[in-house]
Amino acid sequence: IVAGSEKAEILVDDEKVLAFLDIRPFNYGHSLVIPKNHYENFSEVTEEDLFPMIKSVQEISKAIKSSLNADGFNVLSNNGAAAGQTIYHCHFHIIPRFTSDGFKFKMNLKEYSEDEMKEVAVKIKKYL
Repeated sequence: IVAGSEKAEILVDDEKVLAFLDIRPFNYGHSLVIPKNHYENFSEVTEEDLFPMIKSVQEISKAIKSSLNADGFNVLSNNGAAAGQTIYHCHFHIIPRFTSDGFKFKMNLKEYSEDEMKEVAVKIKKYL
């Protein structure tokens, strides 16, 4: 799509970012926001490309919610096969949500013991 070889309904096309409607939407208005430079996933995006992309996600989210009278929206980025990533170019989904749309996240929530929570936090903090 960035190269122009695939057809898309473009919402934003600037120096750093391309945004377009998803061809298989959860709800009409479901959009994708991508950096024009290639990054396999979110963790690889440079600051130079990250900030314009996130700003576009925010602006497009507001526009989608207002223009479609949505009750809310989800912003998602799948990173890695275990997270459901199938297109290996960083992208954000903006999905307009409506109270009656029937789209639910299946939650399988876990609970920490106090020690487990501290253990996990220590592991994460080592990489920050």
